Amino acid sequence: MELLPVMEHFHTVQGEGFHTGRSAYFIRLGGCDVGCVWCDVKESWDIAAHPKESVEKLTEFVVNSKTKFAVITGGEPAMHDLSNLTERLSSKDIYTAIETSGCYELKGTVDWYCFSPKKFKAPCDEAYIRANELKIVINHRSDLEWAEKHAKRVSSNCLLYLQPEWSNAERNTELIVSYVKSNPRWKISLQTHKFMNIP
Repeated sequence: MELLPVMEHFHTVQGEGFHTGRSAYFIRLGGCDVGCVWCDVKESWDIAAHPKESVEKLTEFVVNSKTKFAVITGGEPAMHDLSNLTERLSSKDIYTAIETSGCYELKGTVDWYCFSPKKFKAPCDEAYIRANELKIVINHRSDLEWAEKHAKRVSSNCLLYLQPEWSNAERNTELIVSYVKSNPRWKISLQTHKFMNIP
């Protein structure tokens, strides 16, 4: 029986990116070595701090929620072998997404690959090939130039999103709005779940 370290799992509404507003079951796995200074789930970093749950049980939670959309996040979920989990979810007709920094090659198959690279650890080449959605967190004006460097490497079908870092959102939102108006390939992603005060 395969076990994965799970920080939390819950039925909610996707708050950001392309699937914003969609009923979703979140599976937040423990473990991350990327080390984003502004991370809002630093308690997820230590793998050993989180109880392990069976892939079978996690799939059961998703199915029982009645949603048809699962999001595997973290932490950095691609640190783990997700083959069995994604295969089980697919067998239950669950559309599965991953939110990843792209630092590890994905072991598993997903329907939607949300690639959110970070400056603290370089992504692998595979992330640029797999990405359905490139989501760049903007914490400083210089991040816009950095975002364009990544946008040049993803496929022409990949959707491009700029998302203000939450603690500096007021400062950066105007900057992002102005940039998107001048660069319409990009869209804005907002963490609507934080505005709505839902998990």
